[in-house]
Amino acid sequence: MIISKKMSYTKKDIYAALEHVTAPGEGKSLMESGSVGNVVIFGKEVIVDVTINNPSLQAKKKTEVEIMKVIHDRVDEKLDVKVNVKVEVPEQAPRIRGSEIPGIKNIIAVASGKGGVGKSTITANLAVSLSKMGFSVGVLDADVYGPSMPLMFDVAKERPLSVKVDGRSKMEPIQNYGVKLLSLGFFTDPNQAVIWRGAMASKALNQMIFDANWGELDFLLVDLPPGTGDIHLSMVQAVPITGAVIVSTPQNIALADAKRGVAMFEQENIKVPVLGIIENMSYFTPEELPENKYYIFGKDGAKHLAEDLGTELLGEIPLVQSIREAGDVGHPVALQEDSPLEKAFAEAARNMLTQLVKRNEELPPTEIVRITTMSGCSTK
Repeated sequence: MIISKKMSYTKKDIYAALEHVTAPGEGKSLMESGSVGNVVIFGKEVIVDVTINNPSLQAKKKTEVEIMKVIHDRVDEKLDVKVNVKVEVPEQAPRIRGSEIPGIKNIIAVASGKGGVGKSTITANLAVSLSKMGFSVGVLDADVYGPSMPLMFDVAKERPLSVKVDGRSKMEPIQNYGVKLLSLGFFTDPNQAVIWRGAMASKALNQMIFDANWGELDFLLVDLPPGTGDIHLSMVQAVPITGAVIVSTPQNIALADAKRGVAMFEQENIKVPVLGIIENMSYFTPEELPENKYYIFGKDGAKHLAEDLGTELLGEIPLVQSIREAGDVGHPVALQEDSPLEKAFAEAARNMLTQLVKRNEELPPTEIVRITTMSGCSTK
């Protein structure tokens, strides 16, 4: 829709149009973020210089196309618009811009000290369990090197659409089973390895956090990569994490790594409350002998770790073939009504909610983490 058909145009007209273009990964318009440089008008020709800090070719092209479109729509469709996009990436490891996500009440980080303990499976089923309880739930798949949520929610072939929110383009999360979902898996080739430096991964997460139309959510579950690293720091610097849930198996090696995961969130300069530990693969129960329990990886490991660390054991999830099968076909096992597994995940979700209520009553809101040195310790 063309809003203006004036015979002559000023920079003010162009600036007003650019208020409706969001800077990649900023959550602000190009004007608000200071991304617009010089604007030159020669009759019917308009030249716009823009600087962005997202190094991806997709972001550069998207910015160029949106600027041309908004000027044609809001100024004059016959203008010859040329856009010069310059990319400036900070030399230091970038951190995701710290601010709250409007409309989201609680942000829960789900982490594990090591890979292979079922963290993503736990995240997906917790999200479904919370949704079945009547809460509005979203999942941000921040496991940038192994995004698996699209498969687990049976939406691997879906692609987020762009929608207009308050005049700005936003990604619309994919929705299934009552859960909103965004993942890098929607934007990468499933047959190709994701080989990204920390800068690109952080910028991509930035866009999924602030350039998405999450709407009103009671909970946003963030599925973090295994271990303790750059993405974890980026997330705690990005948004105020309400609390963290640690996933582990009962074996000593996994518990040792889980202990380090808890320690990361409890660092003096991070201080994200740990709501508790969920023990996955607690015991094996064969389908033909549902009452039998075989403790393949050890017994009560997470329970003892929770006691030692002064946190809670939120749940014990058995090692059952149907959990794997349900995940493979994109139908989380928590959807199975009145099954033992549905009850196990529902109990874990309820215990998490209990700890979250206690945390919100006893502790102040989590602040954005500000890390200013390479060692992760603030100088202030």
